[in-house]
Amino acid sequence: MIEEPKSKFVRVRCPKCKNDQVIFGKAATKVRCVVCNRLLAEPTGGKTKIRTQVLEVLE
Repeated sequence: MIEEPKSKFVRVRCPKCKNDQVIFGKAATKVRCVVCNRLLAEPTGGKTKIRTQVLEVLE
């Protein structure tokens, strides 16, 4: 039996420039918007603390 991964990718939207970006649900570094450089998420040692709107969780 193959286990499914416990982590997911998440599509988020930057509140400043409205850019959609896909980030990892357990990111190890700070995630910034590629367009305006605003902080979107930061690591907590486990799941990422997302500081913006989550559009969808990708399977």
